Amino acid sequence: MADQDPAGISPLQQMVASGTGAVVTSLFMTPLDVVKVRLQSQRPSMASELMPSSRLWSLSYTKLGTVTVISPLELMRTKLQAQHVSYRELGACVRTAVAQGGWRSLWLGWGPTALRDVPFSALYWFNYELVKSWLNGFRPKDQTSVGMSFVAGGISGTVAAVLTLPFDVVKTQRQVALGAMEAVRVNPLHVDSTWLLLRRIRAESGTKGLFAGFLPRIIKAAPSCAIMISTYEFGKSFFQRLNQDRLLGG
Repeated sequence: MADQDPAGISPLQQMVASGTGAVVTSLFMTPLDVVKVRLQSQRPSMASELMPSSRLWSLSYTKLGTVTVISPLELMRTKLQAQHVSYRELGACVRTAVAQGGWRSLWLGWGPTALRDVPFSALYWFNYELVKSWLNGFRPKDQTSVGMSFVAGGISGTVAAVLTLPFDVVKTQRQVALGAMEAVRVNPLHVDSTWLLLRRIRAESGTKGLFAGFLPRIIKAAPSCAIMISTYEFGKSFFQRLNQDRLLGG
């Protein structure tokens, strides 16, 4: 394979390893995500050598692009989880929103989603490399076990989830508002900014309102990040051994 080094894995194998991690994580963690969204939708009336700055910027730009592409799907998922609407009701809600506010209505909540996911990604990978490097100090060089990846992923995911939780709350409340706004004929394009909504939540519910769904998010984030990265590392190691065996056998 021209696109892989003898001890490495091909891009396709990387996709399979990371995709498997994402699927396994979704299967186990979706119920906790539903609980988190339900809680949030309720409102009263070291080391540059570990993670170079260039790589952090690259991850951030990649995450920003991902958020933009999947934002309409994230909106629909939030509506389904928060209000338990049927797919037919969801379709009617979306059609009404598009008719009144245009296709931009489907990107309702893009701002807080980006403010949640981009820092989350940067914080997660920075802390993952940091914790993994510290844990690897107890093992021979270049030998990272799946268990250590699991622990490092869980710790870094927890830190990132806590620090970005207020934006997750804003994202949920803004996306749940789709449907409620067109019922009273309010144009969804004229909603409050993310920062105004943060201040409003704090004024109405106190600081704890900005951390609504804290426990389900942490219970979800720690194991989901741990499962994802450890599954990926396991798949990567598997393909590395497979490729090495093929080279030796050939």
